[in-house]
Amino acid sequence: MKTIVVVEDDEKLSSLIQKYLQQQQFDVTVVSDGNIAVETVLSIQPDVVILDLMLPGKDGLTICREIRPLYRGSVLFLTASEDAMDHVAGIEMGADDFVVKPIQPRVLLARIRMLLRRTEGTTNTAAPTTQASTQSNQTATEDKSLHFGKLSLFHGRRTAVLDGETVPLSTSEFDLLWLLASHAEEVLTRDTLYHALRGFEYDGVDRSMDTKIANLRKKLGDSASLSTRIITVRGKGYLFVPDSWG
Repeated sequence: MKTIVVVEDDEKLSSLIQKYLQQQQFDVTVVSDGNIAVETVLSIQPDVVILDLMLPGKDGLTICREIRPLYRGSVLFLTASEDAMDHVAGIEMGADDFVVKPIQPRVLLARIRMLLRRTEGTTNTAAPTTQASTQSNQTATEDKSLHFGKLSLFHGRRTAVLDGETVPLSTSEFDLLWLLASHAEEVLTRDTLYHALRGFEYDGVDRSMDTKIANLRKKLGDSASLSTRIITVRGKGYLFVPDSWG
């Protein structure tokens, strides 16, 4: 049974979410106080954390930032705002997805299932395949790992190691890096990235993927102004450069 921790101070809403998800065969724990959320999440290590942005005690962004180094599951934010700045801040802290209030239970369930599929690795089948990526000598081995100079990616553990050090990536950041690296030397459009990683088409407005790319560059030591490892191809998309990892 998949486990979920709901961090939400609205008792009526948290009760609704808990009952609905329990009916869908999830094991659900509810936390109403941000001050105890970090301890609860790290203790349970749930498959998904549903985290409200506005909480008494610690706010959702702070909680997300504090759990990320020790938590490998997915974080789904609940927010009453469609403000892009809230979404960008959440992504920078390690969020994987957002659901805007008022909550529609079926939409919430669909997002949770999408995150679980992503964690289990099934969404990678949606990624495009091309002759260029097939012919690349940097292909996945039987244990699903990729190696480029000083960078190694291990899909089963969802771990990235650069120059001997583990890079602290969220689930969605790792999935994005894996997708790009799996198609090294191939430009992947935003449409491709959104469809493969989030299950829907790019709307032409959402900039969350750009933010994730910026986070990856920062964590991988790739200067945003002089990027050489993950390159922006203007008007097309993003390109992973296999020969730039030392």
